Amino acid sequence: MDAKVTWKKEGLLFDATADTGGTVRLASSLDGDAEGFRPMELMAMSLVGCTSMDVMSILQKMRQDVSAFETRVHTEKVDEHPKVWNTAVVEYIVTGRNIDPKAVERAIQLSKERYCPAQAMLGKAVEIELKYTIIEAE
Repeated sequence: MDAKVTWKKEGLLFDATADTGGTVRLASSLDGDAEGFRPMELMAMSLVGCTSMDVMSILQKMRQDVSAFETRVHTEKVDEHPKVWNTAVVEYIVTGRNIDPKAVERAIQLSKERYCPAQAMLGKAVEIELKYTIIEAE
């Protein structure tokens, strides 16, 4: 995989691209209202995006009747530079009919241990807590 960023000739705004051809605007918190993601926000989104794709795919294969699915991450960072995360809590919110908690636990475990490279890499640097909530659909 290759990726690059190109400076937009104003402040600390960049456009990021990768092999797939999509573009994401990056900005620094120093730019105030500048529209764009901070790099650490993208790292958080990469973590929940990667594991969400795994978990949802596994739940579908397990024939779970999922009607809505959301994954959230909350990170805490240290006060000193480079202000890395010291914790991350990932919460999977699964809505559906008769969702089996054991299926959800297994899907989360498989994502963590076998499939999600973002979680595997970040897990070497920060403690990642995983939890889930199941909501019965009406």
